[in-house]
Amino acid sequence: MLRSSLLFLSRQQRIFDFVKNVGFARQMASRFVAGETVTTALAAVQQLNAKGITASLDLLGESVASEAEARDTGRQYLEILDRIAQHKLQANVSVKLTALGQDISDDLGLEVVRQVLERAKQYDSFVRLDMESSAYTDRTLDTFEHKLYRDFPDTVGVVLQSALRRTLDDVDRANQLQCRVRICKGAYLEPETVAFPDKADVDRNYVAAMHRLMEYGRYPGIATHDEVIIAEAKRFAAERGIARDRFEFQMLYGVRRDLQEQLVKDGYRIRVYVPFGSQWYPYLMRRLAERPANIAFMAGNIVKESLRR
Repeated sequence: MLRSSLLFLSRQQRIFDFVKNVGFARQMASRFVAGETVTTALAAVQQLNAKGITASLDLLGESVASEAEARDTGRQYLEILDRIAQHKLQANVSVKLTALGQDISDDLGLEVVRQVLERAKQYDSFVRLDMESSAYTDRTLDTFEHKLYRDFPDTVGVVLQSALRRTLDDVDRANQLQCRVRICKGAYLEPETVAFPDKADVDRNYVAAMHRLMEYGRYPGIATHDEVIIAEAKRFAAERGIARDRFEFQMLYGVRRDLQEQLVKDGYRIRVYVPFGSQWYPYLMRRLAERPANIAFMAGNIVKESLRR
């Protein structure tokens, strides 16, 4: 019930209009969001790089309402890629096709994302197409495979969600293509017809997908904070002789920083997903919905930090 409520709240613009000026809410967001500007996001990446952690930058925001907004988002991504290269940071970018105009027209979204991919290719960088709700799964994968991957095989990758019942088939197709996949659990509330309602089933599907990607895929991103699943990835890699440079663990900015640093010390590759931008409220609500215990965790930290001042 709490998860459903938080996901519902993530879609309420009026609530965002209210809470965006509330200090406590902004403090909570700062745990998961690297500020609202490219400059603050790059500073966060520099700190991560200093610890041996790479990053993927995401300008927050989903479906835009106009062509002008879509093109402006595209321009911002070009600037991000320029500045990553300028500062020689170990980072790439993640994009949502709806933020680049896909909901306005497929042609517009394709034009803008190809501009981003062309710039990333110039820098020998990488662009991850984020996966949104199941309503966009077919469109995203079709665009990826038939309109982007053939021209940018080393520059673009995609995300698959273990919450969806279809995902193992999508993993097998990705392995046939030898494209790069990030496997995550999924942060959207989906109907039971397309998604597993029980966490145990989502986890089992995740592990099955992870095994296939690690053994047969191309440098998968294992996106999880679940220590049981991480331990299983380590065990499976050792059992199958999969070298540590053939995959990477991925985590969210501000989540399990202790575990991120420990994985680096243990010789594993770790990439942190670094979101930033003014549209932090929907993202924050989805992160809290994934693990409602984060509410108490962040509130406690904010109180402790306030008492130290």
